[in-house]
Amino acid sequence: MHKLKENELLALTQDYPHWKIDPDGKAIRADFTFADFKAAFAFMASVAAEADRIDHHPEWFNVYNRVQIRLTTHDADAVTERDHTLARFIELAAQASGVQPAAILA
Repeated sequence: MHKLKENELLALTQDYPHWKIDPDGKAIRADFTFADFKAAFAFMASVAAEADRIDHHPEWFNVYNRVQIRLTTHDADAVTERDHTLARFIELAAQASGVQPAAILA
């Protein structure tokens, strides 16, 4: 399992500028805002299907039209290529739905 190095993490955030690196460098996260709960839930269902297909599952939180997603590979205690792959899918799914990630909440 390939752990992403610091320069690879920085490149990931440049490719997907809505994703931020956790302060400890062991995870990436993004927040998404949708038109309503139904749209947020449909997005989550799409991500869930892909996560299950690749056997790599996000940590996430949903309130009404907002979805917060955190990706890390627990077995590696780091961000790995698996997280990068899922982040790419999430980013494409968000773009397809016309949604832009919101600023990360403090």
